[in-house]
Amino acid sequence: MIDINCDMGEGIGNEAQLMPFINSANIACGFHAGDVMTMQHTIALCLQYKVNIGAHPSFHDRENFGRTAMQLSAEEIYQLIAKQLLVINKVATTCGAKLHHVKPHGALYNMAAKDAGIAKAIAQAVKDFDASLICYGLSGSVMNTEANKMGLQTLDEVFADRTYQSDGSLTPRTQPNALLLEKDAVIKQVLQMVQHNEVTTISGENIFIKAGTVCIHGDGAHAVDFAKAIHHTLYEQ
Repeated sequence: MIDINCDMGEGIGNEAQLMPFINSANIACGFHAGDVMTMQHTIALCLQYKVNIGAHPSFHDRENFGRTAMQLSAEEIYQLIAKQLLVINKVATTCGAKLHHVKPHGALYNMAAKDAGIAKAIAQAVKDFDASLICYGLSGSVMNTEANKMGLQTLDEVFADRTYQSDGSLTPRTQPNALLLEKDAVIKQVLQMVQHNEVTTISGENIFIKAGTVCIHGDGAHAVDFAKAIHHTLYEQ
């Protein structure tokens, strides 16, 4: 059965409602959102619901929720990831938990999907920290390719509530129709990706996509409803 993941610990406060319907949580490490208390709270819920615990590192940019591109050197990217892994791992250890995966957030995620230099820096930081951690990256992305080259396990991520461009990238949030807001449209896209390994792009063409894990954005207005519907569709029918 396919993994369902959700971005969490970002100050929305719906973690307890979402937990029963997901398999993996990507927890903000304090750089774009969250703090030690939200990490502790979210990790405790993960343990309660047997949900995989993941780090969700980002650019150090709380003002823009980590969704603004920043130009950093490979060493700066490496240190950015290393610092956040140390922070969340310390919290996890005190909770008696272990990290399972790493998924970059926002602008860092999208840049790593296309830029080999950024992808290598992230993958190297993950490998040096704990080579057993799984990298969650955009399906077909440079991020996953570079992580695989380093011997890291990866999971191809697809998005339930985002639209796609013809090159397989996500439609930027700054553009119209970047988000799917209707439950029926979300379910249709999820089934298309999971069952048929394809997605209909914003221009109307079908392209190949490999679905290893389905992402739901915890900060979305309909996050809980979408999570319930996706879980029901994939697990209960």
